[in-house]
Amino acid sequence: MIKAIIIDDEPLARAVVQEYLAGYAQITVLQECGDGFEGLKAIQQHQPDLVFLDVQMPKINGFEMLELVEQLPSVIFTTAFEEHAIRAFEVNAVDYLLKPFSKERFDKALQKWLDKSDTARKAATEQVVEAVGQLPMQHNRIVVKINGKIKIIPVQDVHYLEAADDYVKIVTEEGSFLKNKTMSFFEQLLDPAQFSRVHRSYILNVNQVTRIDPYEKENHLAILKSGARIPVSKTGYPKLKGALGL
Repeated sequence: MIKAIIIDDEPLARAVVQEYLAGYAQITVLQECGDGFEGLKAIQQHQPDLVFLDVQMPKINGFEMLELVEQLPSVIFTTAFEEHAIRAFEVNAVDYLLKPFSKERFDKALQKWLDKSDTARKAATEQVVEAVGQLPMQHNRIVVKINGKIKIIPVQDVHYLEAADDYVKIVTEEGSFLKNKTMSFFEQLLDPAQFSRVHRSYILNVNQVTRIDPYEKENHLAILKSGARIPVSKTGYPKLKGALGL
């Protein structure tokens, strides 16, 4: 038996997928979810083999939801219009359905999925999530999970980011939050006019800088409005000055 979950905020869209799946006796839909919060809980609970996932949803979109899943499921994406995302799907050979889709198109995507190995399915999903993370639609906020709850952090609220082993610590006025990504990921994601990689372990919001003090040898310290003292390396210093217009 193939365990499946449908995540879409449109009841009609979920009903269409259910109808099209009626001819596949080997696939059992364990749950339908109307948003990413509910979908995340369902994935954690059921560990499905396959998720039919809408991209555009309120609260958090499909990609943001997948960023919070520890073990990525295999996914067939459904989307209405995001052309950049569609290119990412095609480049990474991920199955996707452009709404509204026919039974014939649905069958083709599902057969393509069935023909792949489990390893290939999950690898393709991981690749597209990584690729889409760099798109403009993902640049305005960071979604994190704290004690099972989802928190959305607008990027302008971030004071700085710090490398923390396999995670990145995101520091705001409210406190710090861990995200299972790399510093390089955030360096590419965040607007270089607002965020500067000043050290291999730090990216800071230049709007938070009050002054730059000399520090031992050719290094410096950036002093933030919060009072935080962020090391600035020899190579990070000219980048920070450029971002500050100095």
